[in-house]
Amino acid sequence: MSRKSFLTVVSIIALGVGPFALLAPATLLASKGVAPSEAADVWVREVGIAIVAIGVATFLLRGHGDSPTLRVFLVGNAILQGGLFPIELVAFAPGVITRAWGVVPNSVLHVLLAGGFVYFAARIRPEAASGIASG
Repeated sequence: MSRKSFLTVVSIIALGVGPFALLAPATLLASKGVAPSEAADVWVREVGIAIVAIGVATFLLRGHGDSPTLRVFLVGNAILQGGLFPIELVAFAPGVITRAWGVVPNSVLHVLLAGGFVYFAARIRPEAASGIASG
């Protein structure tokens, strides 16, 4: 898969999940078996708009050539996905999230996306990425 294809798929996922979280937070939480609350709805909406913003940025950057900026974007998203991976697993263990089906797909997706972001960040040509450390 090309980097452009990967980033296109990532943006499609984000632009599907983000609006869902923004517009139907209670439904999203219920799918995970999370007890409903107004506070949780607010938080999920905040996460939803963040996902939309990342999806738009990803879509707009998908065709860009190698650059220090693109590499930083890819590394940042790898850290985001890697950091998200354990959160739902940790919440599932004590029963905060009660449905495995609400955890497993996300966990697999976070690992795959983190791996993709790392892979494509590592493939940025060194001469294109040389400005990263000097900034």
